Amino acid sequence: MRMEAISWERLTGELVDRVDRVDRVAGEAGAWARVVIDGAPVAGGAELADGMARELRLRGREALVVAASGFLRAASLRYEYGKRDADAYLDLWLDERALWREVFTPLDPGGSGRVLPDLWDPERDRATRSPYVELPRGGVLLLHGTFLLGRWFPADLSVHLSLSPGALGRRTPEDERWTLPAFERYERETGPAERADVVVRADDPRRPAWAPGPDAHS
Repeated sequence: MRMEAISWERLTGELVDRVDRVDRVAGEAGAWARVVIDGAPVAGGAELADGMARELRLRGREALVVAASGFLRAASLRYEYGKRDADAYLDLWLDERALWREVFTPLDPGGSGRVLPDLWDPERDRATRSPYVELPRGGVLLLHGTFLLGRWFPADLSVHLSLSPGALGRRTPEDERWTLPAFERYERETGPAERADVVVRADDPRRPAWAPGPDAHS
């Protein structure tokens, strides 16, 4: 895969340009756009989502940033095989059904546009009780998180923030290094770089590179 150097600022603009073209490609003016940003917690997905949201608002489009970490399952389910089980971290932690129900389905054609920004506080292990947010038609959902590809989430644009094993190991805090085998399995079994519309190599957080891929709706 050929990678091209790019700044985060320019990358943000390029990605927003693609989002702006979603309505034209889909042929449905005023539809919601759904963006999925996939990557390890240390890859910078939250920052990229926030930057895209700011740029979208400058262009007159409403944007809602949602962290997949707000849709983890209860501790009794996450830790069924122990608190440091890498396979469970990959397979069991994310509440996929809740994300479908509360985030993606409301933005289907004819949907309500009412999105729940988070459901579960994993630190306190209880419901967040956050109110629903109504995203106006033409608005953009920006969901960022870990292990999001290969789950059939309906994305108009998917971005994978890639880290080499060495960079991921260096940047992962010591008390989270038990998660590294999960990322190895994800790469091997899911192949996120092959599934994403856009791949960004984030080994050096100051100097990203990207493989734009085809400029197409998926």
